[in-house]
Amino acid sequence: MYPEDLMYTENHEWIRVEGDVATVGISDYAQNELGDIVFVELPEVDEDFGQGDAMGVVESVKAVSDIYMPVGGTIVEANEDVLDAPDLVNSDPYGEGWLVKVRFSDESEMDSLMNAEDYQATLE
Repeated sequence: MYPEDLMYTENHEWIRVEGDVATVGISDYAQNELGDIVFVELPEVDEDFGQGDAMGVVESVKAVSDIYMPVGGTIVEANEDVLDAPDLVNSDPYGEGWLVKVRFSDESEMDSLMNAEDYQATLE
């Protein structure tokens, strides 16, 4: 149900690592719980964050939720497409609905994240 090549946080963010850059988004479970997403606020390129820091906001018809960094690092890209079309987070949370790319600073922070099986178990 959840992509096996991703790692997940307790706050329902996902992360896909490619070299020293990781793509971050929110899980299908999170977007489903939020409902129709109407607004996304993302950080600026070159902003630095620690693991667990709030780095953005997703607003839906139901709620406003912070987005937290799964790992610490520097933002290298923000997905401009979701700023113009926030519903991409609903329709394609693991593809076109990604939020930021971050150059992470400490690979050992990945050890605190969950694989797909462990993440799914927390939802049951």
